[in-house]
Amino acid sequence: MCGITGWVDFSRDLTAESTTLDAMVRTLVRRGPDAGGSWLDTHAALGHRRLAVIDLEGGAQPMATPERGPRGDLPRAVISYGGEIYNYRELRAELALHGHRFTTTSDTEVALRAYLQWGADFVHRLNGMYSIAVWDTAREELLLVRDRLGVKPLYYHPTPHGVLFGSEPKAILANPLVTPSASAEELCDALLFLRTPGRVPFKGMRELKPGHLLRVGRDGLREQRYWALEARPHTDDLPTTIATVRDLLDDIVPRQMVADVPLVALLSGGLDSSTVTALAQRVRAAEGGRISTFAVDFAGHSENFRGDAIRPTPDGPYARAVAEHVGSAHHTITLDRSRLLDPAVRRTVLAAWDLPFNFADLDVSLHQLFAAVREHAPVALSGEGADEVFGGYLWFSDPAARAAETFPWLELGAHRGLDPRALFRPGFVEGIDLATYQADLYRTALAEVPRLDGENPEERRTRELGHLTLTRWLPILLDKKDRMGMANGLEGRVPFCDHRLVEYLFNVPWAMKTCTGQEKGLLREAAADLLPRSVLRRTKAAYPSIQDPAYDRALITGLTGAATDAEGPLAAHLDPAAVRRLTDRTTTATLSEFERILLESTVRLADWLTTYGVDLDLDPDRLTLQGAN
Repeated sequence: MCGITGWVDFSRDLTAESTTLDAMVRTLVRRGPDAGGSWLDTHAALGHRRLAVIDLEGGAQPMATPERGPRGDLPRAVISYGGEIYNYRELRAELALHGHRFTTTSDTEVALRAYLQWGADFVHRLNGMYSIAVWDTAREELLLVRDRLGVKPLYYHPTPHGVLFGSEPKAILANPLVTPSASAEELCDALLFLRTPGRVPFKGMRELKPGHLLRVGRDGLREQRYWALEARPHTDDLPTTIATVRDLLDDIVPRQMVADVPLVALLSGGLDSSTVTALAQRVRAAEGGRISTFAVDFAGHSENFRGDAIRPTPDGPYARAVAEHVGSAHHTITLDRSRLLDPAVRRTVLAAWDLPFNFADLDVSLHQLFAAVREHAPVALSGEGADEVFGGYLWFSDPAARAAETFPWLELGAHRGLDPRALFRPGFVEGIDLATYQADLYRTALAEVPRLDGENPEERRTRELGHLTLTRWLPILLDKKDRMGMANGLEGRVPFCDHRLVEYLFNVPWAMKTCTGQEKGLLREAAADLLPRSVLRRTKAAYPSIQDPAYDRALITGLTGAATDAEGPLAAHLDPAAVRRLTDRTTTATLSEFERILLESTVRLADWLTTYGVDLDLDPDRLTLQGAN
């Protein structure tokens, strides 16, 4: 896994801009700690930071073709690429039949030569996670490509005569052409707990949407979709469906284990990570080895655990049971309150995100888990995506969430204290028109859902929920995994996000997905021979969260600071009475997860505005700063 960045400008000579390109590349050192490189021509500059995973000696980037372009002094094409192409060996063999010759064993060279062979259509042949930039010297055109599910990030910022791009916003912000700012629309993006494809809370910056490519030439920028979910009749019976899911997983997991460096698995003891771990251990056992597995825990957590609807059981006993059952070498990383509250760690987490999104203490604990895992290996398998494709979330079955005329997780969150408006003055919320913005986003998202003739209302709604979850919820989870992992130089691989599995499961009826009478019943059946019975029957439990009142009390100082600092960016907009009510809660009880997310989201927004020097471009005539409290 790597970090990519670059600059195309048809109005200037970029060979004189090496200092700026170097600054953009340096922002991505954590994504690629092993090596860096750059390539400059008159109107194009590509940069790269490498995390060496495949062909450690031969995969340096940016990589140029030995073939010359029409001028004779330049390569035909140059690539800066981050990710993994899991079918690169098959593609390499096919390209060899077309006459291509290879000088490395890297998947980077396969991607480059695939572009030479098929042009932009090469994207249809890739199985993997990737962000790709190809500069075609003959066409004087930049091609940016992002994988189908958006596992790997890619941002861009149009300029008057070209574009800036990078794996993370920080690479773009390192260019003096960009000044960080946010309008009311960007603030709405930051306050709502979802990711809208293409949108970024920095004004003028865009995210290349999953399954899209972008062409940049002298005639401007053209973004086009190359992949989308489609509604098709599901004609397989239940036994065939179970067998097909298992066959896909039996193919996907070994593919995603290809690496020339150590690879481990994250194991929570839940169904998803346990299935991936069991399949990975079968691969390792066939090679005569064992896979190492890692789980996170908190000091005193197991002894003082209190179950709830989101986390009915602790992970530890189940993770150990799976490790013993499959034969993995298991490690538990135990964190304490001081590490989660460490200001240096929290600054690193914000710097990793670049954006005002967060999962409260889950962000920090995941970052610390990955830091520990990275001491053992630079690549880790994990179970993200299973809840999205198999329908594991509560909102697939909760009547209120199913009936809500908004994003279902926002409906559930609002009932549990997660209302992004709760800590702000009413005049501010009304001034940025958050309710209208949220409603517009929901209508737009629903309009994208493919339909199938003859579906009854319940199946249609289930399809809508699945599509919303895959396109508006999964992206923020993938962002979290990518940012926290790559901040430590750790590549995360997510087998359940293989597009073939996603396409198949998108059309499987709900009755089959819940065939055992429990959430993700289809996956339970597909993994029935792999896991201990206790795990196969275990009810879904979310990623663990610290249960410590002292943690909440320490956090509240950040919120009161944001509310009382007259020079702070949010002080005039926060509701003092609402802040006091939440502060008082921390003196008598542990906050719920949703209250904590609300607290930390507000503090994160204030820290983001300050740290990145974001200029708030708001219309004062639309904001009533002294609204009712």
